[in-house]
Amino acid sequence: MSQETARINPRELRDAFGAFMTGVTIVTTAGDDGKPLGFTANSFSSVSLDPALLLVSIAKTSSNYQTFSTTGHFAINILAEGQKDLSNTFARPSDDRFADVSWRLSANNNPLIGDVSAWFDCITHTVIDAGDHALIVGKVEAFHSAGYAGLGYYRGGYFTPAKVSAEVITGQKVVVSAIIARDDKVLLIRNADNKWSLPSKEIGKEGADKALAEIFAKYQPDASASFIYSAYNNTETHYQYISFLCSAPPDEAAVSGEFVSLDEIGPDQFQDAAVASMLERYRKESQLKSYGMYYGDHSQGTVRPLLS
Repeated sequence: MSQETARINPRELRDAFGAFMTGVTIVTTAGDDGKPLGFTANSFSSVSLDPALLLVSIAKTSSNYQTFSTTGHFAINILAEGQKDLSNTFARPSDDRFADVSWRLSANNNPLIGDVSAWFDCITHTVIDAGDHALIVGKVEAFHSAGYAGLGYYRGGYFTPAKVSAEVITGQKVVVSAIIARDDKVLLIRNADNKWSLPSKEIGKEGADKALAEIFAKYQPDASASFIYSAYNNTETHYQYISFLCSAPPDEAAVSGEFVSLDEIGPDQFQDAAVASMLERYRKESQLKSYGMYYGDHSQGTVRPLLS
């Protein structure tokens, strides 16, 4: 006896798909006439390292479908966390989405947008039919990563590291610190006792995003927060400490402090034992490229895995 499969509700299915947190990209190309075209997409994924392949999904009902499925080249621009307006511009109908956008043409005739987290210049490898969408697989010919934190998207809304931190804050006295990493080194500062510590600042009325911005301005202006790495309470001082894992563009000198290899520093050389423990965890996790977020107090807690 056969049983008819229950019909899937498209709206509910879309909501379920939205439970998966993604980044936000703008996919671009240029026609034979040189006119730039682009659209916002979060259906982007890496595919292979050798050969270097990635893919993006595009609806067959999209006005961009014919061009992007046949032009033979395209670029993926991964948006930085401050580019929400840019995402909205390329998600809405417009006669010229590039009118107020800083961009340049790549070697493969693809528009590369300025100040993005990363871009990938591609030629089309294959186009795969996939129901009401098509998967456009691109072969990466060139790429660049600026080190900026990417813009996140979850259940129909944008999120950033600073926004997520607001949901983590539980105390009235909160100190934010930044693990600014580059080339397997971390930006550290020395105190009067010649002990190492992280750049940090107590949160004022403006919130975590303002505190982070002030830390970056003082130590590494081009740094950006990727995600919360640790959130714990000190049961003795009654302060809450929130540490962000951050990145910095290559070849940018620190305004203050110095980038130091954690392999060269022992735990007794840090001002705070909790920071020493956290950075020892970071040293191990950075080698595996697999990170977790610590919750607890200054002496014990749990680590929840995050995507690498």
